[in-house]
Amino acid sequence: MTSDATFDAALDLTREWSEIPSVKGDERQIARQADAVVSWLKSELGASIVSAESSNGRPPVIHARIDVGAEKTVILYNMYDVMPASPEGWSVDPFKGGIVDLEGIGESFVARGAENNKGPLAGMLFAVKALADAGKLRVNVDILIDGEEESGSGAMRDYLAAPDCPVRKSASAIFPSFCEYGGGAPRVYLGFSGIAKGEVRVEGGAWGGPKTAIHSSNAPWIANPASRLIEALSLIGKPPTGELARVAIDAEAAGIISLLAKTFDPAAELRFRKTETFSLQGDAQALLEHVLSTASFNISSLETMPLGSDGVIPHGARAAFELRTPPSLDPADFLGQYRMALEKAPGAILNVADSYPGFRFAANAPGVSALLKSYETNANAPPQIWPWAIGAAPAYAFARHANSFLLAGAGRGGNAHGIDEFMTLEGFRRFIQSITLWLEHVADEPEAV
Repeated sequence: MTSDATFDAALDLTREWSEIPSVKGDERQIARQADAVVSWLKSELGASIVSAESSNGRPPVIHARIDVGAEKTVILYNMYDVMPASPEGWSVDPFKGGIVDLEGIGESFVARGAENNKGPLAGMLFAVKALADAGKLRVNVDILIDGEEESGSGAMRDYLAAPDCPVRKSASAIFPSFCEYGGGAPRVYLGFSGIAKGEVRVEGGAWGGPKTAIHSSNAPWIANPASRLIEALSLIGKPPTGELARVAIDAEAAGIISLLAKTFDPAAELRFRKTETFSLQGDAQALLEHVLSTASFNISSLETMPLGSDGVIPHGARAAFELRTPPSLDPADFLGQYRMALEKAPGAILNVADSYPGFRFAANAPGVSALLKSYETNANAPPQIWPWAIGAAPAYAFARHANSFLLAGAGRGGNAHGIDEFMTLEGFRRFIQSITLWLEHVADEPEAV
């Protein structure tokens, strides 16, 4: 079991780092957090720093290395950026944090980053430290820590794609996180979906529409940018979910889904997602097959310019979106088709901030059996294996350097990106233990052939 000293130190580090508001766009706080991580890696872990420099003004990619002379190397990936937060509605100041007894959940550390992902980052590092200090670390470790995961991991992806990238060829890469979603069984994802993010924007101009907001009495003869935006959005995705296409489920994935459906609880999933009903009817297997095979275009926000106006024709309108695809589909293909479709809606402009494809690994990929073993005596219930996650992560970028890329870890957290983001104290202890066990078990896995 994780010692009290290790648990207490990891919790203290989580609290310390949660007090740094390392949100996108705040270059000073991002740099402050990066410096704090690098300093800890050097002074507390004795790691060598391969790289920690900013590139093209982006947050630094931190690459540290621990070499114990082992034949096998693994990659531990995590992040130090967080989403913005204001104190309204929180039980504690989100950038101070504190212990809160959450109703129905129990004693938890609440702060921005508690779950996503400063708690897992601190716990991951202390798992390595506990083994290294005891002389029991039997794999070399490359540690990669991302400063812009919340905005697409562009710098990390470029770092991994560079021809001279110094990351060592590794048996497996993991992204330590709290994987007991909603307090249920820990999940093992064998891959990740692809994602594109951006906006559709319409502004008044040569096509029509005013260049500043004007009185709405002009509606009969002046085009409305908001109306044109709605027209543009109707050209992609099927309401109410934005469905674009579905892929066939292959034999391996079908077998995994059939087993998963036996333990998957749709009602518990709805509670976790704070939703009353799914958009389709069906049993657990039908729901899982649909969500895993479907590409979708999600509208995450709609705005008119100026904001909050009444009785006007706005001079502009925008919609932010995320386009998500199963691993066998590329978001860029759908975006290309959408650009052509937008010719029917003059004035509508598609701006893509980022895009990358999904990636999937086999069920017997290196690191998987070690992860399952790490849960055997350390989780609330037997793990659920998913053929891939409906969420996105740059697994494809790691595939060049590792034989797998897995989200990994026992423990419960919640409310990521929301009010009262938390990690349970009991779950945090089990999380540290699960990463410790994975590092021990992966050292004993047979080499891939």
